[in-house]
Amino acid sequence: MTRAAASLFPPRPAPLRELPDAAGGAEDAGPLGAMPVWDFSGLYAAPAEPAIDADLAAAEAEAAAFAALYEGKLAGLDAAGMLKAIETYEAISERIGRVMSYVGLRNAQNVMDESRAKALGDAHNRVTEISAPMVFFSLEINRLEDATLEAWFGADAALARYRPFFDKIRASRPYQLSDELERFLHDQSVVGGSAWNRLFDETMAGLSFTVKGDGGAAETLTLEQTLTALNDAKRERRAAASAALSEVFAANIKLFTRITNTLAKEKEIEDRWRKLPSPEAGRHLANQVEPEVVEALRDAVVAAYPRISHRYYALKAKWLGLDKLQTWDRNAPLPETDDRKIPWAEARETVTAAYAEFAPEMAEIAGRFFDKGWIDAPSRQGKSPGAFAHPTVVSAHPFVMLNYLGKTRDVMTLAHELGHGVHQVLAAEQGELLSSTPLTLAETASVFGEMLTFKRLLAAAETPAKRKSLLAGKVEDMINTVVRQIAFYEFELRVHRARREGELTPAALGEIWMGVQGESLGPAFEFNDGYKNFWAYIPHFIHSPFYVYAYAFGDGLVNALYAVYEERAKAGDASFQAMYFDMLRAGGSKRHKELLAPFGLDASDPAFWQKGLSVIDGMIGELEAMEG
Repeated sequence: MTRAAASLFPPRPAPLRELPDAAGGAEDAGPLGAMPVWDFSGLYAAPAEPAIDADLAAAEAEAAAFAALYEGKLAGLDAAGMLKAIETYEAISERIGRVMSYVGLRNAQNVMDESRAKALGDAHNRVTEISAPMVFFSLEINRLEDATLEAWFGADAALARYRPFFDKIRASRPYQLSDELERFLHDQSVVGGSAWNRLFDETMAGLSFTVKGDGGAAETLTLEQTLTALNDAKRERRAAASAALSEVFAANIKLFTRITNTLAKEKEIEDRWRKLPSPEAGRHLANQVEPEVVEALRDAVVAAYPRISHRYYALKAKWLGLDKLQTWDRNAPLPETDDRKIPWAEARETVTAAYAEFAPEMAEIAGRFFDKGWIDAPSRQGKSPGAFAHPTVVSAHPFVMLNYLGKTRDVMTLAHELGHGVHQVLAAEQGELLSSTPLTLAETASVFGEMLTFKRLLAAAETPAKRKSLLAGKVEDMINTVVRQIAFYEFELRVHRARREGELTPAALGEIWMGVQGESLGPAFEFNDGYKNFWAYIPHFIHSPFYVYAYAFGDGLVNALYAVYEERAKAGDASFQAMYFDMLRAGGSKRHKELLAPFGLDASDPAFWQKGLSVIDGMIGELEAMEG
């Protein structure tokens, strides 16, 4: 119903202590310095805030009134009447989105806290009931004649602004079910896919990993800490972390297999009833991207495996002095890498300076996240692994979650999530229904923010060794964003197709996983048996099937965009920044073809993706040249 009401929250573990709900402020992280924590006052003052119940009660009354006023009557409205209906729908969506954002973000801080989990579950149930009377709206929009819509748009410019909203809904017309079935799916969602999502989240959050250290001593780590240990400079530490992950995933693999089988079958049933042509078709519709564009991306990346990932990892094996890499060597730092911990204040300065160099407005917006409690940065026991930026609602502001541990990659993650945040702030100008950007474009600002930060760090590199380390780190990040995510996409394609033939065993899922990993990573790797279950912890497979290609789409798009920026900057043309901000401000009001046209780019051209891949190719070439 609204961008904030959707299930956008990845798996989340839980802090040891209660966190303030509205005060924000800072948390001391020892040598990393004080780091910001979330201030929720832009949403609600506290979990028991009367305004939460008041908003839900108001939304319930408004939804019932909306249905009474408009159900069965859309076709008879004039343009002014339809505009009023859209504005009312938008206002109800925002009210619901505010509540769901708040309870979702609080739960993200502590998914194992029963009170937070109950608040989220209760809110989800309540919102499902509240919004049920409004299901008719999109169904009736899809039954309108094209001529009716065109007459409305021609008569009222304010209504015509919502054309992209109508276009997105009407793209699903061929796949719409009966009103009764659509209402059933809406009501059933709380005990369907979302319930299995929640089981996955809570299970993953509750896992602990015993990692043996130097001298045989062992420590118990969270998933985030254990995954971070895969990047450790000590190979023994990486191997121990991988062994711990393998052991715990194997112990829980039957549950993860059951969750995967159930969600894949549920999707197959709904897709079959809707007559969608393929498992991934629904994601393409949601992303407003043509299937042939995604296939061109996939084909280009798969064809580039040998000259990108295979070639790079052969180089890395040489640097590490190994005949074969193990999977736990994939993200190992180079021997000469500076492993110092980067204080939070330095990370902030690095990212905001890179943003300011590109455009002062970008740095100013990013500064709000640091100063106003829009970031929760410290890594705590039980906090969610990974990072995200959530837009909430347009009358509030986005929230960024990190697990900052002082690594160079953590600085790049800060740049990435702040890019999302800047995008979300600018796109909010479009209003609740038009601000949400399709996933294929949502990664543009985040990856562009990373590129700005990387280029600044590279320019400041004082030695060839430092430049080599930065280049290698960037190549690995790009391989993880492009090659790894397309391999994930390929895994999902094979899993969903295989599930249509019957129940999948853990062994079958492991075989598919090992197959795509071998193809994408290449002959430089040896794959131990324990790696076969590493598909189990990837949250996107559970929460957002086929989401992953959006990362590769965004990286390729940004590489092409950045090349245009550099070309214009060298020519003394300062027009790029204004066009870039216009693209971000557009939110979901324009499709990728229209947004990229001012830059002279076209993602539907197969050659477009080669431009992005050539950037990675060129960086690997520079690394090879350093070998003499």
